[in-house]
Amino acid sequence: MVSNWSQTQARIRAHSPFLARALDRYPTVAAQLEQGDMDAALAAAQAVADPQDGIARSLRRRRGAIALAAAAADLSGAWDLDRVTRTLSDFADQALEEALAAVMQDRYPDAEHKGFVVLALGKHGSRELNYSSDIDPILLYDPATLPHGAREDVADAAVRIGRRVSELLSARDGDGYVFRVDLRLRPSPEAAPIALPVDAAIGYYESTALGWEQAAFIRARAAAGDKGLGEEFLRQIRPFVWRRSLDFGAIDAIVDISRRIRDHYAQGQAFGPGYDLKRGRGGIREVEFFAQVHQLIHGGRDPSLRSGNTREALRALAAAGVIEDEVATRLDAAYRLLRTIEHRLQMVEDRQTHELPPTMAGIDNVARLHGLDDGAALLDLLRPQVEWVGRNYDRLSPAQEDASLSHDAEKLTAQLVEMGFADPDTPLARIGRWRGGTVRALRSAASREALEQLLPGLMRTLAQAPDPARALNRLDDMIGRLPSAINFFKLLAARPALVELLAEVLSHAPTLADALGRRAELLDGLIDASAFDPPPAVPQLAAQFSALEPGEDYQTLLDRVRQRVGDRRFALGVQIIRGGDPIEAGRGYGRVALAAIEALASATIAQFEAAHGKVPGGEMLILALGRLGGGVLTHASDLDLVYLFTGDFLAESDGAKPLGATQYFNRLGQRITNALSVHTASGPLYEVDTRLRPSGAQGLLAVSIDSFARYQREEAWTWEHLALTRARSVFGSAQARAALDGVLKATLERPRDVEDLARQAVKMRGEIARHKPPASDLDVKLVPGGLVDLEFLIHVTQFRHGMAFHPDLSVALTELVEAGHLPAALIAAHDLITRYLVVSRLVSPGSTEPPEATRSLVARACGQADWDALLASYAQARQCVRDTWAAIAAPYQEDA
Repeated sequence: MVSNWSQTQARIRAHSPFLARALDRYPTVAAQLEQGDMDAALAAAQAVADPQDGIARSLRRRRGAIALAAAAADLSGAWDLDRVTRTLSDFADQALEEALAAVMQDRYPDAEHKGFVVLALGKHGSRELNYSSDIDPILLYDPATLPHGAREDVADAAVRIGRRVSELLSARDGDGYVFRVDLRLRPSPEAAPIALPVDAAIGYYESTALGWEQAAFIRARAAAGDKGLGEEFLRQIRPFVWRRSLDFGAIDAIVDISRRIRDHYAQGQAFGPGYDLKRGRGGIREVEFFAQVHQLIHGGRDPSLRSGNTREALRALAAAGVIEDEVATRLDAAYRLLRTIEHRLQMVEDRQTHELPPTMAGIDNVARLHGLDDGAALLDLLRPQVEWVGRNYDRLSPAQEDASLSHDAEKLTAQLVEMGFADPDTPLARIGRWRGGTVRALRSAASREALEQLLPGLMRTLAQAPDPARALNRLDDMIGRLPSAINFFKLLAARPALVELLAEVLSHAPTLADALGRRAELLDGLIDASAFDPPPAVPQLAAQFSALEPGEDYQTLLDRVRQRVGDRRFALGVQIIRGGDPIEAGRGYGRVALAAIEALASATIAQFEAAHGKVPGGEMLILALGRLGGGVLTHASDLDLVYLFTGDFLAESDGAKPLGATQYFNRLGQRITNALSVHTASGPLYEVDTRLRPSGAQGLLAVSIDSFARYQREEAWTWEHLALTRARSVFGSAQARAALDGVLKATLERPRDVEDLARQAVKMRGEIARHKPPASDLDVKLVPGGLVDLEFLIHVTQFRHGMAFHPDLSVALTELVEAGHLPAALIAAHDLITRYLVVSRLVSPGSTEPPEATRSLVARACGQADWDALLASYAQARQCVRDTWAAIAAPYQEDA
């Protein structure tokens, strides 16, 4: 609530000697405050310096006047915390800029002032400075552009500049000081000069920096000097700060810092007189560190979480579902209160203090400056916030309940039996191998220490897994393929729920276990609350896949898309294992693939156009067939694609290296195929099959729409028209896709000899049966009465009645059933078979019977009570499909 100035002034005069002196020292500012115009008071504070003052006195006077104006606006309720801290931080930027400019002008008056940058860290970097804060800059220079004397070493010049700037700001006289300058956040402060060449600093942060330094750079920004140099430096070290794979070493370092702060400042931990608002349990640091830990965990994948400002970070973490809304709200309220009272402490005598006074008389004074009756009221105001923040922060490092596992074989065996292992020999052997030092990922002391911390909880969970031995063996294979296991173990130790999930994956899903063996960081993505949400619409997903940091290139994009697609596909697979609907997951797989095509085709076209220009009037189109065209994929599906282009095939591109249209789009199609299929450092993406194009493998990779239409009209085989029932345009402009859709519609709906088509279809199905026998009765795709039979009977019925030409098989089937052309029981049969296909690609990729421990999971995924019920429903579904196909095929069997 805004109080009037007379009340605020009375509190200042009675309880803040520093501000009382400032009122007398700066009458022009006080005059504006008398009028209640805080903005005018700030302007007056900026103008208090005499034109004859040197830079040092000018800055000192302005600092004192601005502190008065900001304090008055704060105490009167005219400004909120953000406005106050932003004002103080902006003045710090201004002071650094002016001091640096003055030093450069004094030393090198005729040179361009460039090559030296001041990076702001800490609360200055996040624009959250308090009244009596010091600033923690890092000083960097570019030896190639920094001015220096003819006989002066450039490194010496940089140090002299930095030292002089620091002196101008920190020297104290009758007008006070500007800012205390702390340069100890620079790399190796005990040995390094105060100003560092930018390349050396980059090398340090890329190779030897510590975990706490990673967190410190969350709040870094270029504040003064050559900001372009500073911003390029921050761009270069961004991978050090924002890592896609979790670095629990850095996260542990932050939590360890807070533990050491609690220990070191033990006298400030107990709430009451002497309590440290900044470092105490439940204090400001624990709000900041709580946000920063979650930013480090999630910010590598989500740039929206990278704000250095604590309050903005909390809001972003809540918006992304990383922390609960209530947690963010309570932390924000606590932070505002703690920072406000911290300011009151510093307003009393302009001291850099964060501790409540040791006596109740001193606390009474601070309380009354704040507008409360006495110190008891202030303690009552602070206590619930401090206690809640402390409890909340303790969640980051929960107490370890499990004792360590013994190294004695006999004792370890007893521990394993107690945990629930019916046969302890397998876990005993695996633990012995991991401890033996022969596994590459476990050769360092740090990785073995991380393993020992994890083992009790890990083995206890694996003992309860559906198939403990299988899970352990797959985990052993996985660890054996990891280059380093530290982060993997620390992730599991920090997130016990992931251990249970990992046990399920290892027990049931060899496909996902193999993926984890290639990229253990896939588990990272499951930390986000949104990991089990269905993938968003294709445009939004494509934008996420395409997102790059400034300066990243096309080759980086290939890696990024593989990582992001891998994350999404892995999460979809886990959704199925955890009980999600396989059909919905299959649609999710489809959206992920379409988004990958959109992201990579767009980027590939842009790169290709940079070299070869555009073909006037022409553009690339991509047609999806098969399961991708239908929109429901499995984890293992490849992509059936046809490349087409619009415009005149005789045209030529307009770039520096022109190509004829046909050559242009064929080369471009090959580039897109490579973008979708080549293995990069991040692994594979999709297998791409382009053999369904006109004339098959012998034909051109890309043909014009006109040629495609003519081919379908005059030359295409029956099987090619059957394939077009599942065709869907998935890339290109709306106008071009509409034109292609018109070709597809005309092809599918044109008059034809339906009897001949049915005869050809029956013959083709027979050829498939002879050349591709099913792997088992559970090979739901190829088995008689399986998915291939279902597809053939739907396609023949579509052509026979000239309707329901929808690429989504379930939509087409529903329309045919509703029209009375097929039995309604086929809908349930289709859904059951499709669900089994999608889940089986995860649990039994060889299309054989899944392991016994996994059968109940498969039954549940298919909507059945148990395995026997699933087998009975599966037999019924197959019979329905087989009978319907037999009725269609019977008149043509002799011809087949």
